[in-house]
Amino acid sequence: PLTPQAAFAHLALAFRCDMFTLQQRVQVEKRARDAAEENIQEELGQCHGALEKLGPFCTDTGCKETLEQLQYSLTVLAAAVERATSAAEKLGAVHQEARMNRAAEVMAQHVENLKRHHLREHTELEEMKRLIQQNFHNRQLAETQDDMEPWLRPHPLMRTFQQVTS
Repeated sequence: PLTPQAAFAHLALAFRCDMFTLQQRVQVEKRARDAAEENIQEELGQCHGALEKLGPFCTDTGCKETLEQLQYSLTVLAAAVERATSAAEKLGAVHQEARMNRAAEVMAQHVENLKRHHLREHTELEEMKRLIQQNFHNRQLAETQDDMEPWLRPHPLMRTFQQVTS
């Protein structure tokens, strides 16, 4: 399994690559879809033509009803092909949305991890600053006490106790 950082890097690279080729891929897919639709329409047209050619040869009622039923079926088929094409495009869009949603989720998770890491480091830094300032203050206090008259200085054990308690 990839770490969030590696997944983020992979996704960022994939987004850059996708953006680089997106227009070209959209055009290719449009041409493929248009060609498929044209082929289907041509086939449906040829079926209609064949049925029209059969029309004069059908003299009995049963044959004419069958031709009418076939004409109707071709009309229904043409409408079904249009609905299928539309549904396929919608399905493709939903699949893409799901992939993008997952990618955005991974990226958001990585950003949250970075925020937590930053907060933890910031807290540690603030704690170190506080300790350094406290240490500096203690040294100043010790130097000030060293400059005092011996009888005013606190006992060395008292200084040790103060350092231990702090």
